[in-house]
Amino acid sequence: MAHSGINVLFEGRNLIRLFGGLWTTIEIAAVALILGLILGVILGVLRTFQNRLLRVILRLYLEFFRIIPTVVLLFLFYYILPKQMGLNLLANEVATLVFALWTAAEMSDIVRGALISVPQHQRESGMAIGLSRWQLYRYVLIPQAVSLELPATINLVTRVIKTTSLLMLISVMDVINVGQQVVEANNQKYPTGVFWVYGIIFVMYFAIDYPLSWWAKRMDKKRLERANG
Repeated sequence: MAHSGINVLFEGRNLIRLFGGLWTTIEIAAVALILGLILGVILGVLRTFQNRLLRVILRLYLEFFRIIPTVVLLFLFYYILPKQMGLNLLANEVATLVFALWTAAEMSDIVRGALISVPQHQRESGMAIGLSRWQLYRYVLIPQAVSLELPATINLVTRVIKTTSLLMLISVMDVINVGQQVVEANNQKYPTGVFWVYGIIFVMYFAIDYPLSWWAKRMDKKRLERANG
């Protein structure tokens, strides 16, 4: 058992390093989500306005981040744009920026869909009592849209967390990158260690994403029950 694969986790500081990489992953995802969700709500509200030019620009923004693969965006923002613009950005900063912009694009579509799903009579009632456009959004539309958009927002959060597995491609010391280093450094002594290293990484991602996914499904089920009740 001296060279059992599971022992690779307890060799030196390997397990601590893996949790450190997980913290880096969570930190980047959390900051990107906070910034992206806030910006996405603003853009989603703007997409419901009747300004055609504004709607076209925001639609193009959405399609840009929806069509282009995330890995291409990471390479674009890390290797190409900084060089062309003379900027020196850290990998963690680039990762946070890319994920925040991507989250904002997806969130804008979720918010827009939720806002236009609010029954028309609610909008008409607000206008009838003399609410301004901003008051209408603040007191009537946005509060009702929250319950509609929450399950989709939680699903977006899980997608962002899972997609952080690409961060190693731009040298971010996330949990995947650390895991790969641990495997390579201990491959001779623990040939089967790779299964345990990536197994613990799977457990880490599962422990974060599964409760969120379960919560989203539960909320969506309750919403449908209320709608059908």
